[in-house]
Amino acid sequence: MMIFIHDWSARTSEIGQCPTWQQQLTLAVLSVHCVNNNMVWKSLLTSIRSTVLRVPGRSVCVSAVGRAAVASQASLAHQLDLRGVYPPMPTPFLKDETIAYDQLASNVGVWSKMPFRGLVVEGSNGEYVYLTPEERVELVSRVREFLPQDSNKLILAGSGCESTRDTIAMSQKMAAAGADAVMIVTPSYYKGGMKDTALHAHFTAVADNCPVPVILYSVPAFTVIDLSLDVIADLAHHPNIIGIKESGGDIAKIGSIVQKTQNVDFQVIAGSASFLLATLQIGGVGGVCALANVLGESVCELQRLVMENDMSAAVELQKKLIAPNAAVTKTFGIPGLKQVMDWMGMYGGPLRSPLQPLTQQETEKLRQVFVNAGYL
Repeated sequence: MMIFIHDWSARTSEIGQCPTWQQQLTLAVLSVHCVNNNMVWKSLLTSIRSTVLRVPGRSVCVSAVGRAAVASQASLAHQLDLRGVYPPMPTPFLKDETIAYDQLASNVGVWSKMPFRGLVVEGSNGEYVYLTPEERVELVSRVREFLPQDSNKLILAGSGCESTRDTIAMSQKMAAAGADAVMIVTPSYYKGGMKDTALHAHFTAVADNCPVPVILYSVPAFTVIDLSLDVIADLAHHPNIIGIKESGGDIAKIGSIVQKTQNVDFQVIAGSASFLLATLQIGGVGGVCALANVLGESVCELQRLVMENDMSAAVELQKKLIAPNAAVTKTFGIPGLKQVMDWMGMYGGPLRSPLQPLTQQETEKLRQVFVNAGYL
């Protein structure tokens, strides 16, 4: 391994020829230098991840020694500070439903200037269930490319698939493409089989084999599976699982998660702007909020007010955001969010079938919500 300590950039091609455990240990060593977002080391790590994890015709499977290396890296991963706001970016499409990469670059340029902690690529607002595996990886790569070189914003990539095997493979590929962490949604097609034991085994296997930190993602509105408190509390002890995006909206449960994980380095993130204030007050660290795509400054301001203990102003702002947030989530969903992006001078664009655009009547109702709130 000493050959990797010097002249990193010249030796990235050699790493792909080494045993898996050496590859993973190399990633672990480099990760020491990435925890503070040092861009030079981060660039080298991305290059080496690409070499290690993109070997043609081979799926990386971490051996027992490799897992030890990943665990070593993961202990450092717990230094990854998730505090802040993240927009779960919609995937832009052209009229023919291909991905609009030029428009994506423009949107990323807008978001990069806002005080976000990072971007979520392929969250529920990203229509990821309609993307091919190749598109999913390419999207992460392009977002990394489009972020300014000096940006310290994190990329959290939604790598969840229905099978454990596919989730591991997707997580590894997204890490190679530039994701700083992956967000794993609960498998849900075979709901009857998704008992606590199955979900615990799934997340453990993914975390064991993932070269970047793992964030649990519970979104019962879509999956109808509410990740249990016991499973979350136990998984919080895994060295490569650093937090959860909790989208259920049950503040009592969120408080219980915070309480049960207070002695481990585990971060709780709200899955909606509608309960961001309550989550922060009870010990959460931030939010992945659909509304942040279009009202990013206001959502970030809410977190700032809480951090500065200006609770009176925070409460007033939270109340102001309730109606717009409901409009772009449960009322009008992704079609509504993309419509507001178009109004705000960004690119929302078409949806990928079978999703349909808003009707004229729905569009007018949506506009009125944002007018009444003072945002249009």
